[in-house]
Amino acid sequence: MVSAADAGDAAALLTDVPADHRVALVDPRFVGHLHALRLGLTDPRFPAATVPGALTAQPQARPALVRALERTTAAVGAGAPVVDPGTGPAPEDPTVPGRIAVALEAEGVAVQRPALGSLVAAVPTDPEQQAAAVAGVAAVDDEAVRLRNAVKSRDGFFTTFCISPYSRYIARWCARRGLTPNQVTTASLITALIAAGSAATGTRGGYIAAGILLLVSFVLDCTDGQLARYSLQYSTMGAWLDATFDRAKEYAYYAGLAIGAARGGDDVWVLALGAMVLQACRHIVDFSFNEANHDSVANTSPTAALSDALDNVGWTVWVRRIIVLPIGERWAMIAVLTALTTPRTVFYALLIGCALAATYTLVGRLLRSVTRKARRTERAARALADLADSGPLAQAVASLVHGPKRALTAPAAALIGALVMVGAALFLPYGSWLTVVAAAVYFVLSGFAVARPLRRALDWLVPPFFRAAEYVTILVLAARSDVPHAVPAAFGLVSAVAYHHYDTVYRIRGGTGAPPQWLVRTIGGHEGRTALVAVLAAVLTHTSGFTTALTALAVAVALVVLVESIRFWVSSSAPAVHDEGELA
Repeated sequence: MVSAADAGDAAALLTDVPADHRVALVDPRFVGHLHALRLGLTDPRFPAATVPGALTAQPQARPALVRALERTTAAVGAGAPVVDPGTGPAPEDPTVPGRIAVALEAEGVAVQRPALGSLVAAVPTDPEQQAAAVAGVAAVDDEAVRLRNAVKSRDGFFTTFCISPYSRYIARWCARRGLTPNQVTTASLITALIAAGSAATGTRGGYIAAGILLLVSFVLDCTDGQLARYSLQYSTMGAWLDATFDRAKEYAYYAGLAIGAARGGDDVWVLALGAMVLQACRHIVDFSFNEANHDSVANTSPTAALSDALDNVGWTVWVRRIIVLPIGERWAMIAVLTALTTPRTVFYALLIGCALAATYTLVGRLLRSVTRKARRTERAARALADLADSGPLAQAVASLVHGPKRALTAPAAALIGALVMVGAALFLPYGSWLTVVAAAVYFVLSGFAVARPLRRALDWLVPPFFRAAEYVTILVLAARSDVPHAVPAAFGLVSAVAYHHYDTVYRIRGGTGAPPQWLVRTIGGHEGRTALVAVLAAVLTHTSGFTTALTALAVAVALVVLVESIRFWVSSSAPAVHDEGELA
C-alpha cells in the first residue's frame, strides 16, 4: 500500500506496478465495512469495479485508468472532475475514485458497482457524516452479511432449507483454512465416485453407503459455490469444474447403480441410459429457451406476468421449484431410494419424476413463447444455431436451400426429422437399411431447420428436438441389438456427446461463443453421429462388433471433446465466472 499526494502522483506510482497486477485507488477518508471493500476491490470477474471511495482495475483496464488520472492532472488538478459535466452524467460518488470510474466508463470500460445492501461504504466530509458512517458500520455485522450472501438467492426447497443453513459454515471453515472452491468441487466429485463404486457392489450395505455418500457429495457441491461467493474466488477453472462435474457425478452414479443391479441379476442399463437422456433433454430445453429470450427487448407475455404475480405468494414459489425436481430434490430422492429400495425402483422414480417435471416446464415455456411479443436478437439466433450442433451434412443441405417454407417452420422440420429417425429405430426391423434411409431424411430436414436464422417464437425448440433424436436413436438401437454390453457402450457414447453439449452451453453463457467449427465437424454434428450409428447397426447387425464400434466412437468423441475443452477452460480467453447452475 502506497500513499499518493494527488492524481498525478497516483499515475506515476501506477507505472511502477507490474503490468499484470490489479491495482486499486482508495480515498484515505474511506469509512466502511471490510466486506464492502472486498466486493468492490477483489472480485476477479470484472475489468474494473467501484464502491464509494474506492476503485479497482484489472490489467486490461489499467491503461484507461492511467489516462484518466493523467487527464485529471493536466486538466484541472487533483480531485477535480475528470469529465465535462455537460457531456456526461455527474458521478454519484464525488470522490476521486468515483470520478475516475465515470471517466473509465466514458472510455468504454465496463465498471461494476456491486450492490452493498446494508453494508457501509462512504467518504465523510465533516464530523457529522463521520459519526454517522462509524455508527452504520457498528450497527451491521458484515460477517453475517457475508455468510448470508454466500448462499444463492434462488435455489430449490431442499437446498435452501436442508443444506444451506449449515453448508455456509462449512464454506467459511474452508475459507479460513485456505481451501479453494476447486478443491471442494474435486472433493465432491471424488465422494460421488466413491458413492457410485459403493452402489456398484450390489449389496444392501453398499446401497446404504452410496445414498449417504451421495448426500455428502451434494453438501460439498453446495459448499464450493458458497465458498466462491464468500471469498470471491471466481476462476476460469472453477467455471469449468463446477459446470461439468455435476453431470459427471450424476452419470457415474447411474452407471454404478446399473452395475450393482447387474450383479444382482437385474439388467437396468436401458433405464439408466433413459434417465440420463431425459435429464439431458430437460436441460437443453431450459438452456435453449433461456438463450433465446434472455436479451429480448420486450416481454408482454401474460404467462410471464402470471408467474411474476405468483412469485409474490410465498408458498407457490416453493411448490413450483419442487415440481421441476431440481438437483437437490433429485439427488435426495435418489439417495433415499438407493438406501431403501432397488436400482430399478430408483430409475422408475427418476423417469416418472423427470417426465412430469419436463412436461410442466415445457408447457410453461411454450405458453410464454406463443403469447409474448418480443424481437429475437442476433445474439440469441446465433446461440440457438450453436446449440443446434449442426455438422457437415446438415450444413451442406442448409447451404443449398433457403430454409423451410411458410408451411414448414424450423421447429416443424426438426420435429418431423426427429420423429422419422426415432420411429425408424423403434419400428423398422433391427438392422434394416431403411433405418439408414431414415437417417438421410433426418439430416436433410435438419439442414432445412437451420437454413435460416432461428428468430421465430418457437425456434428455440430446434436444439431440443435434435438432442432427443440423437440420444433416443442411440438408446433404441443399442437396446434392440441384443448384443452383450451394447447399452453400456451406448451409455458411454451419450455421456461423451452430452459433455460436448454442456460444454457448448457454458461457453455461450460465459460470452465466449460456441466451440470452434473444426471440433463440431470432427465429431460429425448431431446428424452425422446419428447417421453413423444407424449405419453401424445395419452393418454390424447382432454381432459384438456393434458394441466395439460404439465403444470406439465413444472414446474418440470423448478424447477430442475433452482435449479441446480443457485447452479452452485453462486458457486466458475463458470467462472468469463461477457457474450458479440451474434449478433443474
